[in-house]
Amino acid sequence: MRPGAVALAVSSLIALGAGPPAPPPLPARMADTGGGTQLITAVAPERASTTGTVSWWDRGGDGRWVRRGSAPARFGANGLAAGASRKQGTSTTPTGLYGLPYAFGIKAAPRGTAYRYRRVHRDSWWCQDNDSRSYNRWSEPRAADCRAAEAEHLITYRVQYAHALVIGFNYARPVRGRGAGIFLHVNGRGATAGCVSVPGDAMRQILTWVDPARRPHIAVGTTSGKTAVTRL
Repeated sequence: MRPGAVALAVSSLIALGAGPPAPPPLPARMADTGGGTQLITAVAPERASTTGTVSWWDRGGDGRWVRRGSAPARFGANGLAAGASRKQGTSTTPTGLYGLPYAFGIKAAPRGTAYRYRRVHRDSWWCQDNDSRSYNRWSEPRAADCRAAEAEHLITYRVQYAHALVIGFNYARPVRGRGAGIFLHVNGRGATAGCVSVPGDAMRQILTWVDPARRPHIAVGTTSGKTAVTRL
């Protein structure tokens, strides 16, 4: 077929509403989604970005992924960094695919929440002390070997931790100096110290949607490059 004829045929198809096929949904383009049937994606345009998009997806019985919701997201004040080589205290959000151990919050769990949910009390802390046996763990009360200056007093973050999900970064076998206390939580005033944050209504929607029986994970990455979410 002559080039002009090809262009005419494509134009005719577009005019008839039969344009180029839509790309597969994001999870279908990923190397690994964790093996479950629910997935949260947190994607930034590039590694230096402090904003992006969080979406949550269901995989049906036919294997197809369907997006159930999305919201604007915030990332670390210094952008994103590869999770395997991230350094603590750099205000970067670690990229990678992670489990979601449990939810927590200062406020009660939204009605309909099925996920394990832990309420924050006045003696609830998250230990970030590299010398503590409680490193990267909830500590209630604060462990004797965890210095207050190296821990987050959770109740003081009344807006951010109204509702949250623990992101399983450096969690199962913590590496000292890699980082601690990475959550999906409610927006504060700006970029985060390394967490992913979303508006409060989106956080509540996620908590009522997420189902532990469906083995949900979160994938954090960029749209392209070495930290692209599609490489996970």
